[in-house]
Order: sequence, then structure tokens, then C-alpha cells
Amino acid sequence: MLVHHFLEENAERFPYKDAAIQLGGRISYLELEAAANRLANTLIDLGIKSGDRVGILMESSIKYIIAYFGILKAGAIVVGLNTQSAIRNFRNTLRDCQVSGLIINKNMAHIVKEIYADLPSLNFVVSESSYSHFPKDVEVVFLLDAQLKGDPSRPAVAIKEDDIAQIIYTSGTTGSPKGVSLSHKNLYANTSSIVKYLDLKPDDRVMAILPFFYSYGNSLLLTHMYCGGSVVIDNRFAYPNIILDIMAQERVTGFSGVPSTFAILMHKSNIHNYRFEHLRYITQAGGPMSPALTQKIMEVMPHIKIFIMYGQTEASARLSYLEPDKLLEKIGSIGKAIPGVKLTVKDEKGKVCRPGEVGEIIASGDNIMVGYWNQPEETKKVLKEDGLHTGDLAKTDEDGYLYIVSRRSDMIKSGAHRISPKEIEEVLAEFPSIIESAVIGVPDKILGESLVAFIVPNGKIDTKELKKHLRLNLAVFKIPREFIQVKSLPKTSSGKIKRFELVEKYKMKAKTS
Repeated sequence: MLVHHFLEENAERFPYKDAAIQLGGRISYLELEAAANRLANTLIDLGIKSGDRVGILMESSIKYIIAYFGILKAGAIVVGLNTQSAIRNFRNTLRDCQVSGLIINKNMAHIVKEIYADLPSLNFVVSESSYSHFPKDVEVVFLLDAQLKGDPSRPAVAIKEDDIAQIIYTSGTTGSPKGVSLSHKNLYANTSSIVKYLDLKPDDRVMAILPFFYSYGNSLLLTHMYCGGSVVIDNRFAYPNIILDIMAQERVTGFSGVPSTFAILMHKSNIHNYRFEHLRYITQAGGPMSPALTQKIMEVMPHIKIFIMYGQTEASARLSYLEPDKLLEKIGSIGKAIPGVKLTVKDEKGKVCRPGEVGEIIASGDNIMVGYWNQPEETKKVLKEDGLHTGDLAKTDEDGYLYIVSRRSDMIKSGAHRISPKEIEEVLAEFPSIIESAVIGVPDKILGESLVAFIVPNGKIDTKELKKHLRLNLAVFKIPREFIQVKSLPKTSSGKIKRFELVEKYKMKAKTS
């Protein structure tokens, strides 16, 4: 099954039902499919061919969904872009995938203007903005024109289930961008499995606050397009009470978030004043959630099923889940493999670990990625004969339930973001009065982890100028909250920084301060 068939089938089954809802508007399945068809045919008229990459530079919205399915229907590959990224990240990502076209909202025109000269593969932009915002030699089509003038019939494009449907960029431990290539088959396998274990039905309505350009947010969109449900979109989680009001008004049945999402709801909102009679379940992924926070959610929402989940972008999102009725019995567990996936824990010699022994999680199934875009050597490191080597160390109990012990990578999980310390360290290294640095994640009650930079100075550091430098070169969420000056960084005999020692040093400092 192809991903855009989700939309097509439900446009026939539920033509007048709400597919997506956002502030100031909603769209039915029939309207959504017609809009996606018009955009797809416009893209084809612009010269898009099967396998071309088309980027989406928009916040989560109905227009994003139209763009997503329009690209797929044209036979092209979706590249969802993080709207909060720094200019250098956009440039690197779009050059890496050799993007042919961009679909953007009016707030992103300045980014295209900034990086256009560095993107020789870019042929056109579909935009809400006026032509004056773009270089004269780039072909610009108004998004509104595409919606009004495009052919509403389904494009006749030959697409196979093994064709790549989407590339989701996720920073690796090296800090260089890695494009996770996911086929239609991968996304269908993952989507249908999630729908099965969450028991999603056409009357389900999910509150989508997670960005669609992330794997987790993308899976929320696809699961509800697959089951014929509705996606309620709102990007204002900075004001959590607004989200709670929308959830009540729209009678949402599902809510998904990362640990920091629930920490904010429990500690910085009026959630205790809401009953949520229609809310059936919540899902949590994106990092471990503390037992105390889990217990708090259960107290505030005793009638709601809580699904603890684990996964990776390389697995199209999901690998395991813990059943709600096992939440207290298996506290701290990430559960067992989702339907259609096999998970094993193996030691360094490839031998399956016994219960209680720590090893690496190896995953296999139709949801496992095709590979990293244009990085065959990196692909070989993680995709082997026995499956995807996740880099996550875990153990099982006697009942086969998995427990994460640690992560091999140094990636920092802060809120909904995955942050590579190396990228930040490289930007810090560009500052003249810094010799070297190491960025670590330290425990944060709200975000899960926050960023702290240990820096070895070369003379006096102008903190004001340093922060200005970081703001120019990094996304806001990648700027450390604290800078600690040290004479040297602890290292191994081979010269590698002992990050765990820095974490312990910070904890000791926090205790004594």
C-alpha cells in the first residue's frame, strides 16, 4: 500500500468528514484529496519526476498536509524541514538531498533568499509570498494559484511500495546530517502497526502539538489519515491552557507528547480543572519519562490509557510499547515489540542476552529504513544481516519486557529535540577566545535534559558576544543554558572526551551550590 492511498481511500469512505482541524479552519477528506491532487499536478507541470526531492518548510498546518500528500502523489520524495533550524542547517540539508523544489509559507521566504545561491538543484518554489521576496532566476508559483488552477484529478504516476516516500533528517553522533530514507512500505508497516495496538478507529481525533517534520509528529498524521480519524493541529503549546481548551472543545480522543510535554502539563497548566470525558488514551515517546511523572499523570487522569513507547526515526518511528495495564507492574519498561517487529538484545559478540544481561537492541521488520540518504558507509554501520543496530543498550526481564539502560550515542534529548553536541561544539570553536569545549545534557525537570557547555578559554571571554555568535549560527533550542569555564577537559588515553565525568562534575557542583 502507498502512503497517499490512506488519503484516497478515506476520501471515498468519509468524503465529508473532517480530516484536519486548525485555528480558523477545517478540511474534509474530499477537500483534502482534491487539494493534494491539484498541488501534485502543479508539481508535475513544474517538471517534478519520480524520486525528486521536494522540501516542505512550514509549521504543522492543513497546508503542510496538502503539501505532504501532494508531493507523494507526484511520485516525489517528501523532505520535511525543521522550521526552527539555523540557516547553515537548511543549507546543509537541502544540498545533501539535492532538493528540486520547496513548498514554503510566507514566513520562510527570507531563508530561501539567503541560501538559494548555494542550491544549484533547486528549480522552483511554491510559496504564499510575493515574487519580490525571491531572486529573479527562481521560478515561483503561488500556493493559492496551485489550489485554484491545478487539475483536481488523481495524477497517473507509477509508484512502487519500495520507492522512497520520505527523508527525515536526524543529526547523528557525528553532528553531520543524516537523511533517514523511508519507503512507502516502511511507513505503511509502521502506521498499520500503531493503529492496531492503539485500536484507532474513524471516530478518533488526535491533538497534534508535535511538529509533523519529526518522526513522532509524522506518525500522528499518518495513523489518523490511515484509520479515517481527524487531526486537530495547534502549535501554541507554549500556552498549555489554550491547548487544553482546544482539546475539550474538539472532543479529542488522543494526545501525544514527549516527557517534557507532560511535565509542562502537570506543573505549568490548569489540567486539574479539566475532565476530558472524550479523551481515551495518551502516548509518550521521545525519551524516558520518570516514574514520578507517570504516577502524577495517572492520578490526574485515572480513566485514561497511557502508552509508553520507544522507537527511532530509522524504524519509521516505533519499535516497542508498554501496555497500559502493565504500567505499574513494569515501571520503567519500554514494553515489547510492536506488531510486525522483532526485537532482540545481543552482546558485542552477537549472542542473544539472557534476562538481566545488558546488550544492544537489534530490530527487524518492514518498518526499518531503506538506509541513510547518500551515506552507504553509515548505513552499513547500523543495518546488518540481523537487523537495525539501534545503539541503545537494554536488558529484558523474565517476562521479556525491555528496559533501556543507556544510549551509546552522545545525543542529547531536550524536549522534543534531538541535539548533537558536536554541532554546538563546532560553532563554539569558531569563537576566537575558546580553545575547546564539550556540551553535555544534564537532568532538567521540564525538558528531560538541558544543555551545559564546558569551555576551555583562551584569555577572557566576552559572554555577550559569545551568545550573539551562537544566536547567529544555531537554532535557539541548541544554545546552552549555562557555560562553565575549566582549565582542561577530561579525556581518555585516545583523546576522547569523558563526557560522563563532566556530567558527574556538574551534578556535584549543583549539590554544593
